[in-house]
Amino acid sequence: MATSSQPSHEFISFLNESPSPYHAVQSIRERLERAGFEQLLERDDWAGKCKPGGKYYITRNASTIAAWAVGRKWSPGGPFALLGAHTDSPCLRIKPVSHHKTEGFLQVGVETYGGGLWHTWFDRDLGVAGRVMVKTENGELVQRLVNIRKPILRIPTLAIHLDRQEKFEFSKETQLFPIAGMVAADLERQGLSTSSDSHSGERPPKENSQNGPFEPLKSLNERHHPRLVELIAESARVKPAQIQDFELLLYDTQKACTGGLNDELIYSARLDNLGMSYCGAMALIDSVDSAPLDNENCIRLLSCFDDEEVGSMTAQGAQSNLLPSLIRRLSGLSTDSSSKSKATSSSDAYERSLARSFLISADMAHSFHPNYAGKYEAKHRPIMNQGTVLKINANQRYTTNSPGIVLMQEFARTAQVPLQLFVVPNGSPCGSTIGPMLASALGIRTLDLGNPMLSMHSIRETAGSADVQYSIKLFSAFFGHYGATLENKILVDGL
Repeated sequence: MATSSQPSHEFISFLNESPSPYHAVQSIRERLERAGFEQLLERDDWAGKCKPGGKYYITRNASTIAAWAVGRKWSPGGPFALLGAHTDSPCLRIKPVSHHKTEGFLQVGVETYGGGLWHTWFDRDLGVAGRVMVKTENGELVQRLVNIRKPILRIPTLAIHLDRQEKFEFSKETQLFPIAGMVAADLERQGLSTSSDSHSGERPPKENSQNGPFEPLKSLNERHHPRLVELIAESARVKPAQIQDFELLLYDTQKACTGGLNDELIYSARLDNLGMSYCGAMALIDSVDSAPLDNENCIRLLSCFDDEEVGSMTAQGAQSNLLPSLIRRLSGLSTDSSSKSKATSSSDAYERSLARSFLISADMAHSFHPNYAGKYEAKHRPIMNQGTVLKINANQRYTTNSPGIVLMQEFARTAQVPLQLFVVPNGSPCGSTIGPMLASALGIRTLDLGNPMLSMHSIRETAGSADVQYSIKLFSAFFGHYGATLENKILVDGL
């Protein structure tokens, strides 16, 4: 099945723009706004703002985003076509006090986030990205995105001559510990001799005078290397003194690219799960063009959550109130005679919408690995570039069931794209997704799927180029045809 290479190249650009969840949300926002989506704020009254035929989005914590398009024939209690993904990936995050020095080396303390393949972080050229809180000249506190693209950190392995262990084992606290440079070089940068302070890479911090303002915490220059703070300020285009705090993570500065003999593969960090976040966003945008909202009775809704890799139990995670509260606000959306939107007082619009809706939990899937054939169930071996994978687990680690499979086949026929099936072998551990937690909390019919990939949770992962277009087409068909065509066709209750 022939596919265009353009979606995969555009996806690679997205990956390179998105080293952190904050950047990923910003990248999605930019694409939505170019397509005419309007930002709303959760704190505001949406009466008169959110209307049938409109396209909108909200963000929470700047690391989670939800976007939706309202059909012009929407009525209270109508169906939602929902797709959920996540913006975060396993990584190393800079500790609140990261300043370390050891025998002439400058080091930066980091904390593991999620379940990464941490051995892959050794000997990589690491940059820093995330967000900083900045005090402006007029005293306001605002967020700025930061991306230090040059490799300022590295975690070197120990030479084989000094440790001939058969297994690569290490302490995540003392050996997964980035080196940021040399004390001598930092002293020279400041015009100091190595004898000025042989153990420190900067001038000793000045103590606050008793007459100075009270500060609850030590200054950033005491908690972190001053040179690191300077680089962060340069990236944020502010003065170091304006930075109040930050949330920064490390990432591999090697850019995403195509690979393989025929460019059929994508090599990148964060494929899990920016792959599904990107495809979901592009499908929502494309669906408005391919299946206009004029005859739509449905709300098409994308939600990309943060913190999936650490359990989702945060204000911006999938276990938060974000999706339930959003569905509740929209389920009663109506149109009066003057075409101004309002929320109806119908007491059961929310429950009726939940019963009529369908959720795709989109999270990357495991491709068959030819070097580890014994780790896969013999009849369920997905291959990259052969279509999106429906993930099934009898113990409900995935939510897929037979009505959902039948439904997805209908959308795949419409989109003319292949599907694959995945089951873990008996006795093998099985990962999970946001699907089960949202299905149990909301009672919405749900299915788990994702594009196949290798090296999941590595600093450098592999996926198929053709699968990008396959999933965009599949998701676009779901958004564009669920409410109008299939919402009331595949039912198992009340028959």
